[in-house]
Amino acid sequence: MHLPKPFFRLPRRFDTARLREEVAAIPAASWVPHPNGIAGNSSVRLISVSGGENDLVDGIMRETAHLARLPYIRQVLAGFGVPWSRTRLLRLAGGAAVPTHADINYHWFYRVRLHIPIVTRPEVRFHCGGSEVHMAAGEAWIFDNWRLHSVLNPTPDERIHLVADTAGNAAFWQLVGTGESDSERAEIAAYQPEWRPSLLTERSELRPVMNPAELELLVGNLRGELMLTSETSEARVRLGQYHALLDAFVRDWWHYYLLHGEDESGWTDFAGLRDSVRSASRPLGDKIALRTNRVAAHQVLEGRVLRVCVGADSGASQVQATPPLSAGRVHTPAGRASLTQPIFIVAAPRSGSTLLFETLAASDQIATLGGEAHWLIESIPELSPGAPGIDSNRLSAADATPRIAERIHDQILERLVDRRGQPLRDGRVLRFLEKTPKNALRIRFFDRLFPDARFIFLWREPRANISSIMQAWRSGRWRTYPRLEGFVLPWSLLLPPGWEKMQGRQLEEIAAFQWQITNSTILDDLSALAADRWTMVNYDDFLAEPAKNILRLCRFAGLEYDADLAKRAGGPLPAAQHTLTPADPHKWKKDAAEIERALPAAQSAWQRLIEAYHSPKR
Repeated sequence: MHLPKPFFRLPRRFDTARLREEVAAIPAASWVPHPNGIAGNSSVRLISVSGGENDLVDGIMRETAHLARLPYIRQVLAGFGVPWSRTRLLRLAGGAAVPTHADINYHWFYRVRLHIPIVTRPEVRFHCGGSEVHMAAGEAWIFDNWRLHSVLNPTPDERIHLVADTAGNAAFWQLVGTGESDSERAEIAAYQPEWRPSLLTERSELRPVMNPAELELLVGNLRGELMLTSETSEARVRLGQYHALLDAFVRDWWHYYLLHGEDESGWTDFAGLRDSVRSASRPLGDKIALRTNRVAAHQVLEGRVLRVCVGADSGASQVQATPPLSAGRVHTPAGRASLTQPIFIVAAPRSGSTLLFETLAASDQIATLGGEAHWLIESIPELSPGAPGIDSNRLSAADATPRIAERIHDQILERLVDRRGQPLRDGRVLRFLEKTPKNALRIRFFDRLFPDARFIFLWREPRANISSIMQAWRSGRWRTYPRLEGFVLPWSLLLPPGWEKMQGRQLEEIAAFQWQITNSTILDDLSALAADRWTMVNYDDFLAEPAKNILRLCRFAGLEYDADLAKRAGGPLPAAQHTLTPADPHKWKKDAAEIERALPAAQSAWQRLIEAYHSPKR
């Protein structure tokens, strides 16, 4: 929520000793890594969607078992009299930091984050919008998280805050407006052993289709902040075009809403409009940002509006005890077995996905289809290249019709095997893991089939990856499409959109094209999902520290880092099944001249990968 100034200290104070006593009694196992993988950051979840071990923000909020063991913290929260959204204890290790960022997603348009420091030192500084403060233990603060903000703990000791999200109410905002002078005189709220208050928690959920009045509000607020980051005549023209795009978006949304309301018959129209705006916004929004925080206009539009305006792309994982239907999703029919939180490894071809797949599949927690499963999609005629509307391996959410969803679900369940290759016939419930490279172009399709899926994005720097793609073409072992109309040679590996323009091009150009399109598509599609549903792994980092990376992936995917995984990742990794030549970080240099000629085509995607990989959101 955008506030008139960066920080507000509220006229409330709390018993620091009692807070620390309760926090000290929390078992070490209750602390979990930050959902975005920020080093030195961990949390204990107190209020979450359905009271579960998750960091989601969309859904019915309930108290977790952890909060039940913290009576004074419950009293602290109850004393504000507001409905709480996601609430956690956040711990920042000594020497750690929260990198500079702005909270621009839909959740934050209506909410602020309350901070009550419990364990801290005066050297810990909170920066926001050009100002900085030390939040002292026992105080209560809110801040403008729409502005750029960060936290630095330069001390050797950990910092722990109670952090709770809320939209507040009239009384809460009157409290905020009383000023910091009253904060100095506020009495400490003592622990009351006999008081067992009920907590107010958020119980509203996203609608399957956003009301056009709300969409108009969100888009209008964004438009009021648009600014150019480069004052050129071309940029000024683009800014005008971007305003026109957003204006047309609102008008057409009203059009469809008046035609369909929230009825399922209109979901395809709404999703199509959203997707067309998403496709137009990224290039048109280049060099356009928000005045307050300098965040790119497309990034804000994506997080604030496009990701939540129609349920088919809400990104909310279905973790509720009784999952509500969500617009545009394909759900498992009642009475049938379910595939809970399947894990998809998505990567450009020849980037090491087989090695990562084989490493994770060493665990008894994992079920697979025995390896790559090209047949899963291409055994369905209407999904194969050449079918009406299908000219590549790219599939959209609209391609996941109920009939196709049921067929794919059946095929997976029929062929699932454990790590020993044995069919699952004994009722065991394992996590399904898949890695077919072509599925890198089908994320939206699988997201519609499996709303709770998790995606692991493996990427490899372009020189080595392009070289490996070239070797695969030369070997003739990966000829996927022997006869493509308009392409003389047999095609190898995955088939990206726009492959036709590669006719007559050199091999290095084709390889660079496959690398660039695949990685760019993955980034585009994953950016439309909730941050806790995907993560990134760099191939070279994985080879250098397999145990560290597998442990992080287990935490991300909700897997146990068991003895089998520890054994597999504890030493040098064996060669993967489809390895052509032994691993060598310099073997690409034999194709160096050709690769250097093709590299400019991959440069922008490479830069995006580096930025995304080092972002706190990864």
